[in-house]
Amino acid sequence: MSLCRYQDEQGKPQYALYRPGAICPLKNLLDEPPADGEVFSWGAERLENLGQPEESQWEPEPATLLPVVGQPGKVICIGLNYRDHAIESGAEIPTEPVVFSKFNTTLVGHGDAIRLPSVSNEVDYEAELVVVIGKQAKHVDAQNAMDFIFGYTCGHDVSARDWQKGRPGGQWLLGKTFDTFAPTGPCLVTTNEVPDPSNLSVRMHLNGEVVQDSSTAQLIFDIPTLIEHLTKIVTLLPGDLIFTGTPPGVGAARKPPVFLQPGDECKVEIEGIGTLANRCIADN
Repeated sequence: MSLCRYQDEQGKPQYALYRPGAICPLKNLLDEPPADGEVFSWGAERLENLGQPEESQWEPEPATLLPVVGQPGKVICIGLNYRDHAIESGAEIPTEPVVFSKFNTTLVGHGDAIRLPSVSNEVDYEAELVVVIGKQAKHVDAQNAMDFIFGYTCGHDVSARDWQKGRPGGQWLLGKTFDTFAPTGPCLVTTNEVPDPSNLSVRMHLNGEVVQDSSTAQLIFDIPTLIEHLTKIVTLLPGDLIFTGTPPGVGAARKPPVFLQPGDECKVEIEGIGTLANRCIADN
């Protein structure tokens, strides 16, 4: 099942079934659809039992969708999780996951704008598979980790390299957490629709050119390993997001470097999930 979030006529966030070009609001199928934060407590199985909507229940896809999760408790990101990306970044291959975070204000949806801050001249792109947690998880073994996942979405870990690396001490958090620096979408695909998340193609298209092209098979630390590692430290809650890392081909590693400019269009394409599109604008 593919779900998206959108804003209804009253300005309230709602969930809908999603297919490219169309949505079917859950309120078209249920007298009392789950509220914005209740989808995870419902569970994917209950939603699956809704069956297939009639064609008349579908509506045109809005030009802009909301982030697939409205206010996740945590937006956790994994750095240098593709070997080739670590090498191109001049970093050592990690022996354990490199973890950082973003604030909720980074989140925007499909079709929304990435605002390029005036205080950075080196904003970079990073296509990523994002895990959406479905159940509270603490001290989880890798062999059981997949049971705690609700689904997956496309993510874009936008990064201001001159803040991430060029500030005293290195400022990964600040370089990664400017407003709008975490687009997600267009949809949240439940786990039953993605039987093998360890072998999905991941691509970034910049103005129509493929600039990143790899597979989650190249992850240094796979998803179960990440969940086991993280839950040794923090309790993961329903709706928490894990950005799993980006493949090689980022702009900072190109010769000459390529950084995002106003008017650039970024598209994150992940096999079996969809294509997340966002255009860059200058932040006034």
